[in-house]
Order: sequence, then C-alpha cells, then structure tokens
Amino acid sequence: MPESAAPTGDLSPPPSLNAPSSRADLFWSFTWLALQGFGGVLAVVQRELVEKKRWMTREQFVEDWAVAQIMPGPNVVNLSMMIGGRYFGLPGALAALAGMLAFPLLGVLALAILYGNVAEYPVAQNALRGMGAVAAGLITATGIKLIAALDRNAMGLGVCIGLATLTFIAIALLRWPLLWVLLGIGGGACLWAYRVLPNGPADKEAAS
Repeated sequence: MPESAAPTGDLSPPPSLNAPSSRADLFWSFTWLALQGFGGVLAVVQRELVEKKRWMTREQFVEDWAVAQIMPGPNVVNLSMMIGGRYFGLPGALAALAGMLAFPLLGVLALAILYGNVAEYPVAQNALRGMGAVAAGLITATGIKLIAALDRNAMGLGVCIGLATLTFIAIALLRWPLLWVLLGIGGGACLWAYRVLPNGPADKEAAS
C-alpha cells in the first residue's frame, strides 16, 4: 500500500535544513543580520541564512532573492517577511520585519548624527569611498559563489549566464531603467523557464 502523500501546504523544510524555532528566533536572527548589513547586505544575508543557520539551500535562496528583488521595497526586507510568513504566517512576517528595522533604525540615527559632525572632513569622505569599494567586492564575491546554484536551474547554466550578462550590459553599460530590464529580460526569462520546466509546454509537446 503506497504511503500517503504529505498534506498540501506543508511548508516544513527538508530534513537536512533547519527552521526558526519561534517568532523570537526570527526577530533576533534578523536583528543580528541587519546590524551586520552595512553596504554588502547580500553577502551577509547569504552567509547567515544559507551557510550558518541553514534555513534554506543556495537554490532556494537564489529563487527567493529573485522574487524579493522584483517586489517593491528593500530586497532584504522583502526576503525577511517571506521567510517569516513561510514558517509563522503573518505574525512571523511582522516579527522578521521588526527585527530588520528596530535596532538598525536606532543605529542608523546614531551614525547619522555622528557623521553630520565630521562630514566635511576629507578623512571621513575618503573612508566612505573605501567602504564603497569593499561593499562592491562583497556583492561580487557572493554573486560568484551563488553561480553554482544555477547548475540545477531548469534553463541550464549557459542560458542563466547569458541572461546575467545581458542584464549587466543593459544596466551597467546601456543604463537602461530597471523597470525596462525587468519587463524585457526578466519577462523573457520567465517565459523561457515556463517552457522548459517539467509539465510545461515543451514537456506536453514531447508527451503528445
């Protein structure tokens, strides 16, 4: 007799992954994450959620981050609410959101007051330029690290790298508005992924 299927809507993680133990765990985890996220926040988020806490795989992180990126608002805030809502519903989403905003808001206000007193000094300006280079390096390194997650993408690694290259050219070189890039390259990628995914039109044609 076959085993009964898991109930629809079961969002429990695979056995190899962990899960937040409570809404308080969500709050403090995202508070700590946010307090580290000066500049290269993508690198911090990936390290904390995938490598340390193991709340998601690299593949899940890439997919969720893509959704968070096309939604209005800060990417990491969107992601925190998605994760909180996945495990604890609306209260979990609000707990994660509070963790992302509460203590970091106090820290940012304090830093803004301190920076206002030294903003005109060349030393402070040069320090910020240096941190900007470090933040760019963190984001680049994280992007390279996540390339391996594309091996399991239904579109194939070659197509994914091609789309990433087109996106880089459109934004960095051609200076297209982000909305055009999302609608054009992003829309085309969604249609192609739909076609090659299992049970998509390509599968139906092959089965017929």
